[in-house]
Amino acid sequence: MELIKSRQEEIIEEFSVLENDMEMTLDYIMELGDELGEFPEEDRIEENIVKGCQSKVWMTASLENDKVHFKADSNTSITKGLVSLLVRVFNQSSPDEIIHSEIYFPERIGMNRFIGTQRSNGFSAMIKQIKMFALAFTVKEDK
Repeated sequence: MELIKSRQEEIIEEFSVLENDMEMTLDYIMELGDELGEFPEEDRIEENIVKGCQSKVWMTASLENDKVHFKADSNTSITKGLVSLLVRVFNQSSPDEIIHSEIYFPERIGMNRFIGTQRSNGFSAMIKQIKMFALAFTVKEDK
Protein backbone atom coordinates (compact mmCIF):
# COMPACT_ATOMS: atom_id res chain seq x y z
CA MET A 1 0.00 0.00 0.00
CA GLU A 2 3.02 2.25 0.36
CA LEU A 3 3.36 2.42 -3.42
CA ILE A 4 -0.27 3.51 -3.80
CA LYS A 5 0.25 6.12 -1.09
CA SER A 6 3.47 7.46 -2.63
CA ARG A 7 1.83 7.72 -6.05
CA GLN A 8 -1.00 9.73 -4.52
CA GLU A 9 1.53 12.01 -2.82
CA GLU A 10 3.24 12.58 -6.20
CA ILE A 11 -0.08 13.57 -7.75
CA ILE A 12 -0.85 15.94 -4.87
CA GLU A 13 2.58 17.54 -5.32
CA GLU A 14 2.08 17.94 -9.09
CA PHE A 15 -1.31 19.56 -8.65
CA SER A 16 -0.05 21.91 -5.92
CA VAL A 17 2.11 23.62 -8.56
CA LEU A 18 -1.06 24.57 -10.44
CA GLU A 19 -2.21 26.64 -7.44
CA ASN A 20 -5.91 25.78 -7.92
CA ASP A 21 -6.01 27.49 -11.32
CA MET A 22 -9.02 25.76 -12.89
CA GLU A 23 -7.98 26.23 -16.52
CA MET A 24 -4.41 25.02 -15.94
CA THR A 25 -5.71 22.10 -13.88
CA LEU A 26 -8.12 20.95 -16.57
CA ASP A 27 -5.41 21.32 -19.23
CA TYR A 28 -3.08 19.23 -17.09
CA ILE A 29 -5.70 16.53 -16.59
CA MET A 30 -6.23 16.34 -20.36
CA GLU A 31 -2.44 16.09 -20.87
CA LEU A 32 -2.34 13.18 -18.43
CA GLY A 33 -4.96 11.42 -20.52
CA ASP A 34 -2.68 11.69 -23.53
CA GLU A 35 -0.08 9.69 -21.61
CA LEU A 36 -2.33 6.64 -21.23
CA GLY A 37 -1.03 3.73 -23.24
CA GLU A 38 -2.82 2.49 -26.31
CA PHE A 39 -6.10 0.76 -25.60
CA PRO A 40 -6.69 -2.21 -27.90
CA GLU A 41 -9.57 -1.70 -30.31
CA GLU A 42 -10.83 -5.23 -29.65
CA ASP A 43 -11.29 -4.32 -25.96
CA ARG A 44 -13.71 -1.48 -26.76
CA ILE A 45 -16.67 -3.70 -26.05
CA GLU A 46 -19.76 -3.38 -23.86
CA GLU A 47 -18.41 -5.70 -21.14
CA ASN A 48 -15.42 -3.37 -20.59
CA ILE A 49 -17.44 -0.19 -20.16
CA VAL A 50 -17.41 1.18 -16.61
CA LYS A 51 -21.01 1.45 -15.47
CA GLY A 52 -21.96 4.75 -13.83
CA CYS A 53 -19.87 7.04 -16.03
CA GLN A 54 -21.60 9.60 -18.22
CA SER A 55 -18.72 9.41 -20.72
CA LYS A 56 -17.65 6.08 -22.12
CA VAL A 57 -14.82 4.59 -20.10
CA TRP A 58 -13.35 1.25 -21.06
CA MET A 59 -11.22 -0.61 -18.55
CA THR A 60 -9.53 -3.99 -18.46
CA ALA A 61 -7.31 -5.64 -15.89
CA SER A 62 -4.92 -8.56 -15.92
CA LEU A 63 -2.94 -10.24 -13.19
CA GLU A 64 0.76 -10.78 -13.88
CA ASN A 65 3.25 -11.85 -11.20
CA ASP A 66 0.67 -11.15 -8.47
CA LYS A 67 0.28 -7.54 -9.65
CA VAL A 68 -2.76 -6.05 -11.37
CA HIS A 69 -2.18 -4.28 -14.68
CA PHE A 70 -4.85 -1.90 -15.87
CA LYS A 71 -5.61 -0.53 -19.30
CA ALA A 72 -8.21 2.18 -19.79
CA ASP A 73 -9.52 4.76 -22.20
CA SER A 74 -12.37 7.23 -22.54
CA ASN A 75 -14.11 9.04 -25.33
CA THR A 76 -13.65 12.44 -23.63
CA SER A 77 -10.37 14.17 -22.81
CA ILE A 78 -11.07 15.13 -19.21
CA THR A 79 -12.46 11.72 -18.28
CA LYS A 80 -9.49 10.07 -19.99
CA GLY A 81 -7.22 12.20 -17.80
CA LEU A 82 -9.14 11.23 -14.67
CA VAL A 83 -8.96 7.52 -15.44
CA SER A 84 -5.24 7.91 -16.21
CA LEU A 85 -4.75 9.20 -12.65
CA LEU A 86 -6.41 6.09 -11.26
CA VAL A 87 -4.40 3.77 -13.51
CA ARG A 88 -1.26 5.53 -12.34
CA VAL A 89 -2.18 5.12 -8.67
CA PHE A 90 -3.28 1.48 -8.81
CA ASN A 91 -1.28 -0.07 -11.67
CA GLN A 92 1.12 -2.88 -10.76
CA SER A 93 -0.17 -3.18 -7.20
CA SER A 94 -1.33 -6.39 -5.60
CA PRO A 95 -5.06 -7.08 -5.44
CA ASP A 96 -4.89 -6.90 -1.65
CA GLU A 97 -3.18 -3.48 -1.73
CA ILE A 98 -5.84 -2.18 -4.12
CA ILE A 99 -8.74 -3.47 -2.04
CA HIS A 100 -7.42 -2.04 1.23
CA SER A 101 -6.06 1.27 -0.01
CA GLU A 102 -7.62 4.58 0.89
CA ILE A 103 -7.92 6.99 -2.01
CA TYR A 104 -7.40 10.50 -0.70
CA PHE A 105 -5.72 12.41 -3.54
CA PRO A 106 -8.99 13.68 -5.12
CA GLU A 107 -9.92 15.50 -1.94
CA ARG A 108 -6.39 16.81 -1.38
CA ILE A 109 -6.15 18.28 -4.89
CA GLY A 110 -9.64 19.77 -4.59
CA MET A 111 -10.94 17.75 -7.48
CA ASN A 112 -14.56 18.53 -6.58
CA ARG A 113 -13.88 22.17 -7.54
CA PHE A 114 -13.03 21.38 -11.14
CA ILE A 115 -15.18 18.38 -11.97
CA GLY A 116 -18.95 18.38 -11.64
CA THR A 117 -21.23 15.94 -9.89
CA GLN A 118 -21.62 13.70 -12.94
CA ARG A 119 -17.86 13.29 -13.39
CA SER A 120 -17.43 12.87 -9.66
CA ASN A 121 -19.95 10.01 -9.71
CA GLY A 122 -18.16 8.52 -12.71
CA PHE A 123 -14.81 8.82 -10.91
CA SER A 124 -16.27 6.89 -7.97
CA ALA A 125 -17.58 4.27 -10.40
CA MET A 126 -14.05 3.89 -11.84
CA ILE A 127 -12.57 3.36 -8.37
CA LYS A 128 -15.29 0.82 -7.61
CA GLN A 129 -14.53 -1.02 -10.87
CA ILE A 130 -10.80 -1.12 -10.07
CA LYS A 131 -11.52 -2.55 -6.63
CA MET A 132 -13.94 -5.09 -8.15
CA PHE A 133 -11.20 -6.28 -10.54
CA ALA A 134 -8.84 -6.65 -7.57
CA LEU A 135 -11.47 -8.54 -5.58
CA ALA A 136 -12.10 -10.88 -8.51
CA PHE A 137 -8.37 -11.65 -8.67
CA THR A 138 -8.29 -12.49 -4.95
CA VAL A 139 -11.24 -14.87 -5.41
CA LYS A 140 -9.41 -16.58 -8.28
CA GLU A 141 -6.27 -16.91 -6.15
CA ASP A 142 -8.25 -18.53 -3.33
CA LYS A 143 -9.54 -21.33 -5.58
